[in-house]
Amino acid sequence: MNAHTQSDNPALPDSFRARAGRWIESPRIQNLIVAIIVLNAITLGLDTFEVVQVHAGSVLQWIERTVLTIFVFEIAVKLYAFGFRFFRSGWNVFDFLIVAVSLLPGTGAFSVLRTLRILRVLRLLTKIKRLRHVVDSLLRAIPGIGWIAVLLMLVFYVFAVMGTRLFADSFPEYFGHLGRSMYSLFQVMTLESWSQEISRPVMAVYPYAWIYFLAFIMLTAFTVLNLFIGIIVNSMQEQHYEEEENRRQEQDAAAREERDELMAKLQEINDRLARLESSGRTPPT
Repeated sequence: MNAHTQSDNPALPDSFRARAGRWIESPRIQNLIVAIIVLNAITLGLDTFEVVQVHAGSVLQWIERTVLTIFVFEIAVKLYAFGFRFFRSGWNVFDFLIVAVSLLPGTGAFSVLRTLRILRVLRLLTKIKRLRHVVDSLLRAIPGIGWIAVLLMLVFYVFAVMGTRLFADSFPEYFGHLGRSMYSLFQVMTLESWSQEISRPVMAVYPYAWIYFLAFIMLTAFTVLNLFIGIIVNSMQEQHYEEEENRRQEQDAAAREERDELMAKLQEINDRLARLESSGRTPPT
């Protein structure tokens, strides 16, 4: 800690800060925060029903203020306990921003921000370890997903140009220009009413159009999109293996430390016995 932030008795605030940090990060307090987040999610959902607002609007507002007060208190304790180290964690910054948005007024020019209160439910991502692992895996998979997206766009572009050239004269509403063709192909890729609305009318005029649609679906819905899933699953497996390796290394380090400590004690006992023997004394039994 810097000298200008220390008091006359630096050990006292340091000790109190450490205790505050351990308390706010303890499983009991964190489980309580998770329960409050879930409660807040339920009340925010109930607040969308007009009948609930009429009969229990004041209760929901009281719960809203209480929950927000607890969240602000949690952030304040963490800021006091960890100082600027609090912002070194992206998850802490995420929590801070969500709570800060909740403190903005919900009237006037900021009335639209009332809808952002539901973002507080996303704090579950920072509190539940398994959810954090999923998000971390998704973030790690972004580079691979980006290249798959480039490949998907290339396939879209090629087939959109082909579709515009082939079907624009008879079906301008679906393939009149490049933009319409890409939108129609997006509907085909999602398999949403693609057969009745797009492919069958086109095939009625162009009997061999089934080759075009079948090739596009095989390349996108059944191949490229599965590559997305494969990359994400692979990222999750790699993260799991890394965590297992880190856990194993920590266990090995602890075992080595215990072994070194035991060897040091045995060496100390051996030295004492050697000194006793050199002095002609019989070691005690």
